[in-house]
Formats: sequence, structure tokens, C-alpha cells
Amino acid sequence: MTDRKQLATIVKDLRIGLSLATILPLGPSTPVGDGDIARAGWTLPVAGLLVGLLSAAVYAIASAVGVTPAPAAMLALASTIIITGALHEDGLADTADGLGGGTRARRLEIMRDSRIGSFGVCALIVSLGLRWSALAAIAAPRAVLIALLLAHVAARAGLPLFMALVPPARTDGLSAGAGRPAGPNAAIALGLGAIVLAIGFGPGKAILAVILLAFLGLLIAWLAIRQVGGQTGDILGAYEQVAETAILLMAASLFHAAS
Repeated sequence: MTDRKQLATIVKDLRIGLSLATILPLGPSTPVGDGDIARAGWTLPVAGLLVGLLSAAVYAIASAVGVTPAPAAMLALASTIIITGALHEDGLADTADGLGGGTRARRLEIMRDSRIGSFGVCALIVSLGLRWSALAAIAAPRAVLIALLLAHVAARAGLPLFMALVPPARTDGLSAGAGRPAGPNAAIALGLGAIVLAIGFGPGKAILAVILLAFLGLLIAWLAIRQVGGQTGDILGAYEQVAETAILLMAASLFHAAS
């Protein structure tokens, strides 16, 4: 009975994680209760694996029918935006707009505004441009597959730890309502990300990637606490986008140099 209960919990966690990270109708059949989202945080790298696979499939199909690397890379990016509902892109844009505001209350108000401002537009242009150019530079479908898997898994692997260590900036909202993941759940997510990085980059380069992601996480956490008093769902999205971009650029540098 205990094993069945544990299996049911794992399945529910996976469905929660996939429904949060994608637009796929995979949510659990039972209502999500207090603490369920925090407990399911370990599944975010798994959701990233699915997103990366689907994006790589789009790139491979485009390449197979004769589409050149640049437009194929844009199609791959478009597929990730569609399957995630632009969740993280929205977070990046709102964060960029909000951190440019005045008081803490005003920054949080701007981040909740559905309208996009100049900083948000510029942040999206830079993010999409860097990711697109990285994929186009990698070019080879197999290398693009590896790069996308590494980026989408690793970028989400640090989110539970970020949520656990950085207090929510609000008492309401998605991030506050999700709760703070327990240490073991955050450790599982980090472990999944580290394993994927070690397989894709090799142990030595994986360590460099982990150091890079840790530095970016600390920088964003410092900015979040300094500017708005903690993290929000938008700031989590911004962290994912920055981490995803960093891994794709690292992959472009390594894989392009090896080709």
C-alpha cells in the first residue's frame, strides 16, 4: 500500500510539474492542495526535458526538409514559446520592466501589469536573439538536440532551490501560493540538472556550467531581494530565461568549436 501511495504521489507531482511548465492538459485529476506545488518542484527539470525534446524535434524536422539553420532555429524557439505558453518570457519581460520602477511597491505593481514596457521589449529581443544565434551557430541537428536538452533541463533545475532560499516578495501570487520546496526536493532537481550537464558537456565542462548557473542565480537573487524584497513568479521566469540563454551560449561555444 505504501509503494502504491508513493507511486501515486510521484505521478501527481509529474502531472503538476508538467501542467505548470507547459500548456499540455496534464494536470492532476485531484485538486492541488497546499504544498503540492512546492513538493512537485523536483519535476521541473523533467518538464524541461520534454520541452527540449519537442523543440529539438521541430528543428530536426525543419532541417530534414531543407530549412537552413537560422530559420530552423527560429522555428525551434517558437515551438518552446508555444508549448510553455511564453510563461518564462512573460516573467523576463515583467521583471525587466518592474526592476526599472521607483519604489518597491511600484516595482511589484509594474510586474503585475499585463502591459509590456520598453525594458521588457528589449529584454525579450536580447533573450530571443542570443538563443536564436546560439542554435543557428550550432547548426547540426544532433548537437542542437543536446544543447536544447541541456538548456531546458538545467535552467529549471535550480528553480526549486531558488524558491527555497529566496523569500517571496508578496504574501499572495503564484510564487507565494506555491510554497517553499523542501531541501530533498530541491536536491533532486539539482541532481537531475547536474547529471544531464555531465552527460552532455562532460564532467569538467559541467562543473563550469554549474558554477556559471550558481553565479547567475546568486546575482538574480541579490537583485530580487534588493529591489522588491524577494522572489516572485516573474523573477523565477527571468531566472529560467537567463540560465537557458547561458547554457545555449556555452553549448554554442563548445559544439561550434568542436565541429
